[in-house]
Amino acid sequence: MAVSPDQVLDCSGMACPMPILKTKKAIDGLQVGQVLKMIATDPGSTSDMEAWTQKTGHELVDSEQSGGKFVFYIKKTK
Repeated sequence: MAVSPDQVLDCSGMACPMPILKTKKAIDGLQVGQVLKMIATDPGSTSDMEAWTQKTGHELVDSEQSGGKFVFYIKKTK
């Protein structure tokens, strides 16, 4: 699925909880309906992002893993 993000946030090299905190801050700055592409290298970020989007109500549109990087597309829903 080709998602064109409105903003890209690179959290490579950061450990939990930094990617989540930075993602929250970035999402807060977006308009409803916009998409954030977040890149992380922490393997735990997959379960963290799933839990965070469920808790906050934002939509995890897509996620992929390539070359040791975990990429998430999060849509701001409110």
